[in-house]
Amino acid sequence: MNYKFYLMEKKPPIARVYLNRPEKKNAMNAPAWSELIPIMEELDEDESIRSVIIAGKGSDFCAGIDLTGMAQTTPELMNKEQSGGIKLELYRKILKMQDGLTCIERCRKPVIAAVHGRCIGAGLDLITACDVRVCSHDAQFSLREAAVGFVADMGVLQRIVPIVGQGITRELAFTAKFISAARAKEILLVNEVFQNQDELIKGAERMAVEMSENSPLGVKATKIVLNQMKADTENESLVLNAILSTAIVPSHDLLEAAAAFAEKRKPKFTGT
Repeated sequence: MNYKFYLMEKKPPIARVYLNRPEKKNAMNAPAWSELIPIMEELDEDESIRSVIIAGKGSDFCAGIDLTGMAQTTPELMNKEQSGGIKLELYRKILKMQDGLTCIERCRKPVIAAVHGRCIGAGLDLITACDVRVCSHDAQFSLREAAVGFVADMGVLQRIVPIVGQGITRELAFTAKFISAARAKEILLVNEVFQNQDELIKGAERMAVEMSENSPLGVKATKIVLNQMKADTENESLVLNAILSTAIVPSHDLLEAAAAFAEKRKPKFTGT
């Protein structure tokens, strides 16, 4: 299939899925959430594929969510009326978008995120749904939502805590600061750092081959067990996350963040 946001390549036993919107630094618009579901389902069912690499085309892995693009498909974000019906529809859409990343976990094949350049906001949501993360030396990461008046609601808060711990998660979420590849490895967000993008892809491929050489049954069963260990708590928290996000948007802070971005200035948040 021809996808609007992703490019999928199969070279058994490995599949490569690229975020393929380089002109927008792979900022995630509506197709980014909907297209990954059929992609991961296909790769899960294809017995010739034993491992998957997710990477980005262009200068950055992902610049986060495309607020302008999402405002067109999710007008509830900026609707000032905020009646019960509007809130309920926004809640439904958030759950559906969450499913667009949870599908990575549902795929029984191991999934490796290979990150170069910036990985911001929604990009961090995506890579924490993967089984393993590696990056290039130039990679930078930011749990960015607090800087634009959002609560991160696509799964990063649920998934990053078991990876880096509560203290680091809270530091990243509350400061919204960028961290380097070296810091990401130090806190165990990534397993390995490579010198450049070429070495990154080669390193991810070596790891994918190592995984592919093991028993498919053993690998699949292991992923199912590891996922189930956190499934109930994670699912309940995602629902709460969607409810809270629905409750706090739109806000003056969100509108101020959008205005500041357009005017290329620092936002002045009031907490309202």
